[in-house]
Amino acid sequence: MSGRNEPGGPAPHSPAARHTLDRLGIPRHLFWGYVGLLLFMIGDGVETSYLSKYFGDDLGFSATGAGAIITVYGVTAAVASFLGAGLLSDRWGPRRVMAAGAGIWVLFHALMLGVAVPAGSYWLVMATYGLRGFGYPMFAYGFLSWVMAVAPKDHQSKAVGWFWFCYSSGYPIVGSFVFAAVTPSLGFYRTLWLSLAVILAGSLVVLLLLRERTGFSGLAPGRDARAELAGTFRILVEKPKLGVSLVIRLINTTPSFGMWVFMPFFVRDLGFSDGEWNSLLVVMMVANLGALLVFGVLGDNWSGRKTCALFGGVLGAVGCLLCYYLPAAAGYDFPVAAVAVAVYGAGLAGYVPLPTMMIAQAPERQGQVMGVYTLGAGLSVAVGPLIGTVTYGSFGFRGLVWVYAALLLLNAVLCLRVTSPGDGLPVPPTDGAGDVPGGGGERRAPRPRGQQRPGPASVSGRTSR
Repeated sequence: MSGRNEPGGPAPHSPAARHTLDRLGIPRHLFWGYVGLLLFMIGDGVETSYLSKYFGDDLGFSATGAGAIITVYGVTAAVASFLGAGLLSDRWGPRRVMAAGAGIWVLFHALMLGVAVPAGSYWLVMATYGLRGFGYPMFAYGFLSWVMAVAPKDHQSKAVGWFWFCYSSGYPIVGSFVFAAVTPSLGFYRTLWLSLAVILAGSLVVLLLLRERTGFSGLAPGRDARAELAGTFRILVEKPKLGVSLVIRLINTTPSFGMWVFMPFFVRDLGFSDGEWNSLLVVMMVANLGALLVFGVLGDNWSGRKTCALFGGVLGAVGCLLCYYLPAAAGYDFPVAAVAVAVYGAGLAGYVPLPTMMIAQAPERQGQVMGVYTLGAGLSVAVGPLIGTVTYGSFGFRGLVWVYAALLLLNAVLCLRVTSPGDGLPVPPTDGAGDVPGGGGERRAPRPRGQQRPGPASVSGRTSR
């Protein structure tokens, strides 16, 4: 049933099927999933602009100590990212993965605020916040698996672009606005409790309103878990371009997760207040949002690999360096700093075609491919702060941005090695009735009961039951 319309629904090319949301690139049956993701990431993003300083200034931990806590969080997020969109979504189904992620987030956030922070214990904060890291990737990337299983192939980049639009709108744009609006009156500690309420709201939207049936059961329930896990690593050898893509995805957001931890200390030394840093972060991610939709269209209609290389790699590297050199030259000058972070935010969006490029390498193994993609995404949460933890004390923010810029330029070269669907890769064959084995193409209307499918085939890259 994966990837098919519900019984009695309109044929994919009927006027009813071409809903406004579909034309925009949002699979309409997943609309409430996008809304729930937005709310969830707002709750998760409330802390983004200030958490490292809260650990450092309010709780008395050092800058590198705060970086170490967030690095541990990144390690657990990497594990959850890998399992949530790959193995667990195949076995449990995206909906159960999202529910589990929400439960983990709520439990360990409450323990951190109710036990670890009042005790002032560095190790308890590290443990509870680190274990909370399992939560958001399972929720977010579980939904990404749902999107990739349902979205038509010719609109996958747009559907993924809208995923990242909702993700980034919440984390950290609207989350930062919430922080700016309520923290002066509530204080940061109580604001963190408010984020818990928003997380619950987003979770309930998904669990109560998202009824698209593909995600209610495992996307590949018959597969052996150990074999599937081994296959996810084996595919990196069998499909070398996926190994390259893993590195690309890792580097993609490594600088952002590092700069969100260490840039607040840099701009504070230039005279920027916490509220002004919060505003700079909003500027960065608003630029990212606009660029996400543009680069999604470019990836679908021009070239995925060239979009990733030129905008994700080169523009991202330039923006990364500007984040140091423009503020350092201008001093306390908000418009100048805003230009720098906006350029970096736009470059950060340049990798939106990457999931479609990766699935094109092995359309029949979509679950394993998405496991590779989200493993890279999760690892960047750990690697970004880790690089900062190692580099910042000796070389400062200037040395840190040079490391990140070098990685992004390396990415520009690597992106050109990965063939994308518009660059001469053969189009996957259909089974004669419009189903593409990669699971991304237009979905056929249901067959009458009792009609047999002509020969073995797969839906969403998985064997049909």
